[in-house]
Amino acid sequence: MGENYFENRGRNSETHTMKKFTIAIHGGAGTISRTSMTPGKETEYTNALHEALNIGYAVLERGGASLDAVESAVMSLENCPLFNAGRGSVFTHEGHHEMDASIMGGDTLAAGAVAIVRSVQNPISLARAVMEHSEHVMLCGEGAEVFARKQNLSFQPKSYFNTEHRHQQLLKAKEENTIQLDHSGEKKFGTVGAVALDANGNLAAATSTGGMTNKQWGRIGDTPIIGAGTYANNKTCAVSCTGHGEFFIRAVVAYDVSCLMEYGGMSLQEASQLVINEKLVKLGGEGGFIAIDASGNICLPFNSEGMYRGWRRAGEMGEARIYKED
Repeated sequence: MGENYFENRGRNSETHTMKKFTIAIHGGAGTISRTSMTPGKETEYTNALHEALNIGYAVLERGGASLDAVESAVMSLENCPLFNAGRGSVFTHEGHHEMDASIMGGDTLAAGAVAIVRSVQNPISLARAVMEHSEHVMLCGEGAEVFARKQNLSFQPKSYFNTEHRHQQLLKAKEENTIQLDHSGEKKFGTVGAVALDANGNLAAATSTGGMTNKQWGRIGDTPIIGAGTYANNKTCAVSCTGHGEFFIRAVVAYDVSCLMEYGGMSLQEASQLVINEKLVKLGGEGGFIAIDASGNICLPFNSEGMYRGWRRAGEMGEARIYKED
């Protein structure tokens, strides 16, 4: 993993009707080093990654769709207070939680997204409801929550999302008059996501985030923007991003990877390397993404110090990594 990606080769010999399913997840990128992590906390993160990975894998193993797999994996990460999404979301300047999410299917290019939702337990499920039960792609704020109630989705009181760790981050950010990407004293891009290829050859991607600590004015990053933070196309790949959202929006990162493959003839590895380590770096952007192509190859590139990530192929045990040198 020294180059921050790996490829699962040899998929081209598989039949067009049945592919060996694969899933990958992430829990955010940034300044994540061994020196800043206690052994106990490292174990907590690793266990949480494996749990989400196994939940998504179980869906694929029983013949389920990639959309179901990525939604289930992201829901697991949203329900874990360790990650900046769902229950672990950071505080805004006003002391609220404003969550964003998106999901996309590679077979039809159908997509759904939500932004600035405050009390929906699993924003990724709301994003999927927007995709499947509305005529729209993105809903935001109060309107998105009205729609969520009509879909009978689970809501939680503000106390459910409140964690002391996140509250201390907000107090520190206010004291320093800064907007923080995730954790105080460290630069972490708090986003979670999953990409998957199911046995029928369909790709899907899903991403969810709690945004920036101390953010103001209804700021929205790349997570709910199709093509920036999330993209899936059966012709090419599925991508879920984590990083400084403004740069990922400007670089249209997720779609750029797909374009380089579809129109530039690049492999997933080549496209990923170019986008993360060259194009994004030139803009000044930091972060990474997880991606799976139509043949089952996996890439997990990042230009930051670390990225919470995991993957699992059909018939194999799952792997979880945190640091750059892993």
